[in-house]
Amino acid sequence: MPYLIQDFDTLMETVFELAIGSNTIGRGSKNQIILEDHTKSVSRQHAEVIVEPGQVFIIDLGSRNHTFVNGQQIDQRSQLQDGDIVQVGNLPLKFVRSTAEAIAQENFDRELQEIAAQPAPEEEEEMQVVKQMPTALHQTAMQDLLRSDIADISGRSAQGSILKIRNEDQNQRTVDKLQILLEVSKLLSRGRSENLGSLLEKILDLLFEIMNVERSAILLVNEATGLLESKAVRAREEVDVARRFYSQKIVNFVRQSGDALLTSNAGSDRRFDASQSILQSSIRAAMCVPLRPVDEVIGVLYVDNLSLYNAYADEDLEFLSALANQAALAIDNFQLNSKMQQEALVRSKLESFFPQAVSHKLQEEGGLQTIETEVTALFCDISGFTQLSSRLPPREVIEMLNEYFQVMVEDIVFHYEGTLENYLGDGLFAVWGAPYRKPDDVIRAIWAAIEMQLALFKLNQQWLIQGRDLQLQIHIGLNTGQVAAGNIGSEKLIQYGTIGDTNNVASRICAVAKADEILVSHSTYLGLQDQMLPFERLEPVKVKGKDKPIQVYKLLWDEVDLIAPDFLDLSITASL
Repeated sequence: MPYLIQDFDTLMETVFELAIGSNTIGRGSKNQIILEDHTKSVSRQHAEVIVEPGQVFIIDLGSRNHTFVNGQQIDQRSQLQDGDIVQVGNLPLKFVRSTAEAIAQENFDRELQEIAAQPAPEEEEEMQVVKQMPTALHQTAMQDLLRSDIADISGRSAQGSILKIRNEDQNQRTVDKLQILLEVSKLLSRGRSENLGSLLEKILDLLFEIMNVERSAILLVNEATGLLESKAVRAREEVDVARRFYSQKIVNFVRQSGDALLTSNAGSDRRFDASQSILQSSIRAAMCVPLRPVDEVIGVLYVDNLSLYNAYADEDLEFLSALANQAALAIDNFQLNSKMQQEALVRSKLESFFPQAVSHKLQEEGGLQTIETEVTALFCDISGFTQLSSRLPPREVIEMLNEYFQVMVEDIVFHYEGTLENYLGDGLFAVWGAPYRKPDDVIRAIWAAIEMQLALFKLNQQWLIQGRDLQLQIHIGLNTGQVAAGNIGSEKLIQYGTIGDTNNVASRICAVAKADEILVSHSTYLGLQDQMLPFERLEPVKVKGKDKPIQVYKLLWDEVDLIAPDFLDLSITASL
């Protein structure tokens, strides 16, 4: 499997696995590869890597700061070779065909397949039962399997292990270790910890109960920074942990490699030469294992010893790794549950459906009074949506609409400080002028409409590259006039909205518009007279609810120079 590596050849390197098919790269949360870039040299959707059998290509997605391969800017798609340096904005990434760990896993998988392919032995006529054992967990208390008479680290078992297991027989020790791990799994899954800190303390309590260690720490990856952060520490009573005691080099090494590590003398280990934390903390022996619930390392579990070299045995490292697996699953389950609770809270808040601009005004004023104001209303619908949705699976339709609305609303409507009033199936309804009214509301609305048509062209290109049968067209209608704006609904479920004939006319104009068209009313057209935009005056049209035909104008948006007025932010236009 191919990879892209950020911060390559350092202990801070981050490895991104490339899946078969499309892999988008950018700052936006919708990408498969999300790059943290505070300088914003990386676009929201910057580039795309396409993995095909035997070959990998990279495509620039119209980014502002371009994409480079080995220093050369790519115009179209470029094939990647092992070791190529891909620069996305200001961030360099290294492309590799496969990592050493992946190669080892592939070899292991191949061996399993060969074993599975071997013919099974012929079955006997009667099945001979050697031993039968119930699958329910044994109820023997974990304490019955452990020693409690070890006073210090020198009181190791006959095997040289720091595990506090009573039995010295090797076969029975294996059984006892499995029994202890089963008990650990039960204890970590039983009940629900109030917070992450209490769960981590429980893990360290179990660690000190089972193993004779001097100091230990749990470090977890901060999702925002990508760095390891200490979340829980523990030490024997006579050992000082007033300051950071673990080696940053050791924990980063394990996090990046994903391998468990045992060092008998950290001070002389060549992998950690000149590590000040090792020298200052007088670390003699250390063990560090990754916390990896499935594929991704979410943190590390670290233990060390200050007094003895060769304090730990291979058996200790193996058991600590197994214990860390149980801990990682418990931590991951807790974090997933926390995210689900947060998402439920967000959904409950979104029931009132306050867009960003309205939320800001609520924070400033504490409420929204009903007012009369002038707005420019915009309706946008997908042309031929009924026919399109009839030939696609429902799940694919929803995924397509989510991608489409992400661009149209979050990247365009909110960018031009419009208020989203509602989603109307495949359509959207937005206004400019409520709750904030600006002298340039009409101009912002028309530029949002232009951006929508241009953004859809780019979105169609991306879907075509991805091999998806999605080529959309939209039609847009705008109208300017007076409305009443305020909170509408019951006490428990309210929505900020506008009411007035202005909205009705905008909706009717949108219905008249054809695919790829932007139509505006006469009132909107008058507000754009000084913008030098190319319009075509159409014959008055009869719309539902009006006795007389209304005058409409078609904006020739494909003839517009992509230069928005000076007061508008050009960041979206420049990226199209």
